[in-house]
Amino acid sequence: MPVEHDEIPFDDRLGTALRQAGDSFETDGAALVAAGRTRGRRLRLRRRAAVVGGVTGIALAGVGGALLVPWDGGQDMERSVASGGTPGPGGSVTPDRAAVTGPELLRTLESLLPEGTFSVKEARSTDHRQGPYARLVFDDGHGQAAVEVGLGRIDADSEQAKEATTCPDKVFAQYDACERSELPDGSALMIVQGYEYPDRRVDTKYWYAQLVTPRGQQVSVMEWNASAEKDAPVTRPDPPLSPAQLKSVVTAAEWRAAVDSIPRKPAGKGTGGTESAPPASGDPGAGTSEAGTPGGGTSGADGRSVGPTFLSLLPQGVEVVTKGDQGSEFGYVVVDDGKGRSLVQINVQPGMSDTEDQLFGPDAETLPDGTKVTARQGPGEKGGSGVVMWTVDTLRTDGLRVVVSAFNSGAQNTPATRDEPALTMEQLRKIATSGKWRDFADR
Repeated sequence: MPVEHDEIPFDDRLGTALRQAGDSFETDGAALVAAGRTRGRRLRLRRRAAVVGGVTGIALAGVGGALLVPWDGGQDMERSVASGGTPGPGGSVTPDRAAVTGPELLRTLESLLPEGTFSVKEARSTDHRQGPYARLVFDDGHGQAAVEVGLGRIDADSEQAKEATTCPDKVFAQYDACERSELPDGSALMIVQGYEYPDRRVDTKYWYAQLVTPRGQQVSVMEWNASAEKDAPVTRPDPPLSPAQLKSVVTAAEWRAAVDSIPRKPAGKGTGGTESAPPASGDPGAGTSEAGTPGGGTSGADGRSVGPTFLSLLPQGVEVVTKGDQGSEFGYVVVDDGKGRSLVQINVQPGMSDTEDQLFGPDAETLPDGTKVTARQGPGEKGGSGVVMWTVDTLRTDGLRVVVSAFNSGAQNTPATRDEPALTMEQLRKIATSGKWRDFADR
């Protein structure tokens, strides 16, 4: 995504959901739009500060160009409305506090930063329909650095709230340090010192702090060692704020008060009394970073997880080195058959019948039961030297899509550890076409 931060509207930048996972999946725009329309169940390309932590930001590069993610962009991406406020015009709820303007958010950010100069400022008020944020370029005399703040609400008791402050999985994210802590008031805080690009092709560092309070106030503070997160020269060895300073800024009381002024949707409106997660500026909050934080996922509405089924279908002779799953739609393992580590990942997605023409061309194989099957072998896409990607993609007559991919490395953005993936194409096909996935269609 070679687009400078200042050239693209804040909410349109592909963010936290795909910050640290971002580089894991770059995709064709047309196919992305097509998949995004599918039954309203695909990723809405808006900044979602809540999607940080574990692995949920990791989308399966929709194999064939369609970017698909392990959440549906609907209920799971929205937050319960906290009590408070009174009904206002058009069904909105008037917050208990007056809205905080964009300039006020910028002044707050400036007041919390060390001594220096500020330029390239942009912000949005807390009553803006697309959500609040503040961004500027800060120079403390040691080089310009982009600094951003994103604000929003999240259900403090939800799985996503927990995952928002869970350190990213190093299978998908490159970082030097990550620390999670609980503050005396019960707030959860995560601070990550990472990189804009997981493959480190540019030395842009990306550090961020993510705070979730017991009341569901969510604050994200992000910084880079360049004047923009992408396509800007590195200006200094590190971002300007140390982890301790990031903590001081993200925990400032002013941000919590600003979150309290964000209007809420009333119960019974829209998706049953929920409000969208904040379109913050990065994986933790916003930006187009490719190295952002993949957020964790939830188990589906019925509590089923792909993990146990996926593990049961792995061939004998491979040792599972590490594993993870994001509920009923995404899972991965890193296996080793004695010849080196190999990442294998799976997406299980119901209701995909209307993507058949987009994802399965006339050359696709049709099994006796009507299942469409395609297989692909090609180079990896995420910067790892010598990495190859083998994929089997299937679509059943009930609309269930199962896609399995294997790599000849333990991560997509690290060099190959072996000549070929640990699983053969036939073994991937066996996993993808297994009848064990049948129960995942009805969700």
